[in-house]
Amino acid sequence: MPGGRLTQQDRRDIAAGLAEGLGYAEIARRLGRPTSTVSREVSRNGGLGTYRADRAHQATERRARRRKQTPRSAPLATNTAYGRDPEEIREFAEHLVEILVHTGLQRMASRVLACLYTTDTGALTAKDLAQRLQVSPASISTAIAYLEDQELIRRDRDPRWRRELYSVDNNVWYRSFLASAQRNFLLAETARNGARILGATTPAGARCEFVGEFLRRTGEDMLQTAERWRHLLIPQARDNP
Repeated sequence: MPGGRLTQQDRRDIAAGLAEGLGYAEIARRLGRPTSTVSREVSRNGGLGTYRADRAHQATERRARRRKQTPRSAPLATNTAYGRDPEEIREFAEHLVEILVHTGLQRMASRVLACLYTTDTGALTAKDLAQRLQVSPASISTAIAYLEDQELIRRDRDPRWRRELYSVDNNVWYRSFLASAQRNFLLAETARNGARILGATTPAGARCEFVGEFLRRTGEDMLQTAERWRHLLIPQARDNP
């Protein structure tokens, strides 16, 4: 049924549509489903080139069994705001976690970040995060420290309750992007120093020289890009100096 869980036949229809070369929107129209449901189903089960209906169905059943074995806190009221489906939001959050892990982020840090981004306020306390993710406060603390080091979250203090809030906004991604550029410059300087020590005319020295120059130039490009699009964040920057 539209809006319900995908059946095994639904997945076979998706696989058949992909084999015909149909796009996600056309497959979704045939199934009477949102396009996002089809795209998420394919991306979390191998992608366009390797999606297999039976294998995807088995993987979904395994995930469902794991969820039953692991108790979770009830979805907060904000998840049902605007007529949204809490189950669909939860599935999206799980998919976001997998994508973040794939990019190199630690799993618990990815879960914290996904939790913040799927919350309308964009801000939660450590206690809120621990309850939502059903993990220990120590796990949250470690993840928060990692995300702060990557400039991916911001720490604020709620003056009403005298408690710390961890939040995400557009400025966070801007600062994280700048931090990545600075890491490029640091690596570039280290590589150039290695080229000097190893000798620029030696194979190892030449390799370090190339890496150093590449990282320096890409770091400069990142700074220029950040400055070019900074105006998009100026309104929010005034609210959150």
